[in-house]
Amino acid sequence: MKKIINCASAPKAIGPYSQAVESGGFVFTSGMLPIDPVTGEIYNGDVRVQTELILKNLETILKEAGCALKNVVKTTVYMTDLTQFAEMNDVYGSFFKENPPARVTLQVVGLPKGSAILLEAIAKK
Repeated sequence: MKKIINCASAPKAIGPYSQAVESGGFVFTSGMLPIDPVTGEIYNGDVRVQTELILKNLETILKEAGCALKNVVKTTVYMTDLTQFAEMNDVYGSFFKENPPARVTLQVVGLPKGSAILLEAIAKK
């Protein structure tokens, strides 16, 4: 069984996928880009701002699913330039201050809409 999580106050999916899916006591989010939930526009500026926008959208979707950042057990971060890792990590750490989740960070050749970062998460309900 799976439950589709559709949060009206978070950016809409830009393709045939769900914002998140709940199954087996876990919430799996799709990869999130730095999209402004009000305008629907992607922010392609500073990686710090992109990371903050993504993590705020993650909080919103998790709240809709009945979770919070403290429930996140694993994240995967995709970046187009790992020389910006320290900036991303600084912002990331401000959202996960205690008992941070397991994480993988990868450099990729490109991301949708020219984004510098994309993040997906798994939370335990």
